[in-house]
Amino acid sequence: MAAKNTILAGARLLTQDGVRKGHVVIEGSEIAAMGNGCVPLGAEDLEGDFILPGLVELHTDNLEKHLKPRPGLYWPEPGAAMEAHDAQLVSAGITTVLDSICVGESIDQGRQVLLELSLKGLEEAADHLRADHRLHFRCEISDPGMGEMFDKVCGHPLLSMVSLMDHTPGQRQWRDMDSYRAYYQSKSSDKDIEAQAEEIKKRRDLFASDHVRKISNFIGQTKLPLASHDDTLPEHVEEAVTLGATISEFPTTLEAAREAERRGLAVTMGAPNLVRGGSHSGNVSAKEVAREGLLNALSSDYVPSSLLSGAFILHRECGYSLHEALKTVTGNPAKLGRLEDRGRLEPGLRADLLRVGLSNGRPVVKSVWVAGRQVF
Repeated sequence: MAAKNTILAGARLLTQDGVRKGHVVIEGSEIAAMGNGCVPLGAEDLEGDFILPGLVELHTDNLEKHLKPRPGLYWPEPGAAMEAHDAQLVSAGITTVLDSICVGESIDQGRQVLLELSLKGLEEAADHLRADHRLHFRCEISDPGMGEMFDKVCGHPLLSMVSLMDHTPGQRQWRDMDSYRAYYQSKSSDKDIEAQAEEIKKRRDLFASDHVRKISNFIGQTKLPLASHDDTLPEHVEEAVTLGATISEFPTTLEAAREAERRGLAVTMGAPNLVRGGSHSGNVSAKEVAREGLLNALSSDYVPSSLLSGAFILHRECGYSLHEALKTVTGNPAKLGRLEDRGRLEPGLRADLLRVGLSNGRPVVKSVWVAGRQVF
């Protein structure tokens, strides 16, 4: 017997062109039809709530909180950690996620362990995950072991994106050394922080060029999306373009965001920056980037719930129409991640859908469907 269709009616549909009243028909894993006329029999009345595409997340390290809940403490059940992470994402409306996992680190913080636990957790929980999980490897070019680590994992079938990171003190995210010292103050003495900074600079001088070349060659062969990270100067953007990058993640200055837009790189900013009203490390405000028309996509980074909230803030405070604001967390990141079968309300696409209501202007996720199956 054929599966019964799911019909969601009495809703406000967030399409690519605007908001309109109507209904959506789900058949199997796809959106079978959309309409704004007579409501088919058996429809579920959504009472005026929004239906929008499931959120697409290209960069979140939220999994690390579950795998390493305390300094030096690694959770002994990586599958359970992955499932908890997945549940948190789905409840925030994220239906597709590129779990961004560090390959290397600027200082020794057990990244090799986290990389192994992340992949093990994904394998153990694969049959129980509700969101569509893929991988984004964040490659720290100053780490002496980055190349060897990358070689071991770069053939993973779920690898969907790579980014180049350089957290060397004195440039990019940490161009302000006072912010760098403040960040590590609770973990190290001033003397240790200075010694650490000098060690990282030496490592970068020794290893960065070879690692960048390795990743660039890999991208040339695989054609996966490549992102630069924390671009600060126009030269950083120029280097990213030369290497084949298509995305500038979290530019730290308005100057870099402008240059990225000029050179054809999509600009992604952190939704936590937007929700908080500024960067936690003193970099450019996401609102400022958005108000200049430079923002293409948002990332929840370290707070899953910030993604949907951030989109509504773009609408309320940054001059975006609602449907254009929602594109920054649906259709735009889907396109950047080369996931053309999702991110839009259109017949024939995956039925990754959200029912969203408003509470005092704040979006509330009420229901979630992934590939036609209700998961929340």
